[in-house]
Amino acid sequence: MAVFALVSITAFAQKGSGFGIKGGLNYGANGNYFESAENAYESPKSNVGYHLGVFGKFGDKIYFRPELVYTKMKSEYNNDNFDMSKLDAPLLVGINVVGPLQVFAGPALQYILDTDFKDVEFGDVKNEFSVGLNIGAGISFGNLGIDLRYERGFSKNEVDIVDGVLSGDRIDTRPDQLILSLAISL
Repeated sequence: MAVFALVSITAFAQKGSGFGIKGGLNYGANGNYFESAENAYESPKSNVGYHLGVFGKFGDKIYFRPELVYTKMKSEYNNDNFDMSKLDAPLLVGINVVGPLQVFAGPALQYILDTDFKDVEFGDVKNEFSVGLNIGAGISFGNLGIDLRYERGFSKNEVDIVDGVLSGDRIDTRPDQLILSLAISL
């Protein structure tokens, strides 16, 4: 349905507009792991994840680029992995600087689909929906584009860990990552 809407809109958009698919690698982690019993926290070790999605581009010199992306991340806390999958919807505004070089920035709407950590259960994610920021640069050659961006979550968002009884331990789910993408305009 979303792809059909993008196709319909791009048929009437100005030069340089279109839609396509994208995918790539993420390098980063979520926020800190807080242990209530010890009143301590642990910063995560960064890991590589991946993303796949679709995008639209509307405009030429200055453009608007909405995206819908499935993202899989992994953070390591004391040799235990916290896996998270989410839907990201960056709403980017960009400018073609010179030749194939472009820069862009904008908010990234994030919806957490699933979380998994050790053999424990999670309580509800406080806010399955949160907001972050994407900022980056890319190059485009015809229908092929490569970009590198930085993403940081802004909205405070945590997941509580339930281990038999409510332990009070929690993990900050805000991402902090570098994202390398390959995009193909269709």
